Order: sequence, then C-alpha cells, then structure tokens
Amino acid sequence: MTKRIRRRADASPSEGLQKYGDTQFADPTNKKYPIDTPGRIRAAWAYIHQPSNASKYTPAERRSVQGRIRKAAASRNVELPDPDEFLELMRNVRRRKREEE
Repeated sequence: MTKRIRRRADASPSEGLQKYGDTQFADPTNKKYPIDTPGRIRAAWAYIHQPSNASKYTPAERRSVQGRIRKAAASRNVELPDPDEFLELMRNVRRRKREEE
C-alpha cells in the first residue's frame, strides 16, 4: 500500500481542515475523505468509487485511500457497500434526472 499520496493541484488541504476539523482522512495529504465517523466512512467509500474522483489518483494511490477506508470501517464495525452496486445506483439516478429535464 502506498504511504504517500501526491499533492493535488485541485485540492486545498486547508479547506478540508476547515470543513471537517483536525480529523483522520483517507487522503491525509490533500485532506480528502474524512473517516472519523461511520457516516463519513461510508461517504468516503462511495466518493472514492465515483469515476470523477477515482481518476484524480494513480491506481496505487486509490488502493491506499481504499485501504485506509477499509481499515477505518473494520475498526468501527461499519459495513461497506459493494462499489459496483453503488455505481449502478448513481448511473440510474443520473439517467432519471436527464429524463426529467
């Protein structure tokens, strides 16, 4: 698992600290994906599996972020949803939104 994640130009670590406080992050370099509560753990899992977010990381960095989320989930007995099911759900939601427009 990669320990170091590169600093992203599109991310502001100070914003992450301001928004979430001094907490544990799955991406500690950029202060992304807080993993301090069960709700945030599930949200981090959902967000890192969205293609628009995942594409901002190398495969090794993604594995590192996902590993930190899994570790936080295990330590708090949080069940993580199947990423493929989540992605299919989001595709359906987006499709319905487009159809309504």
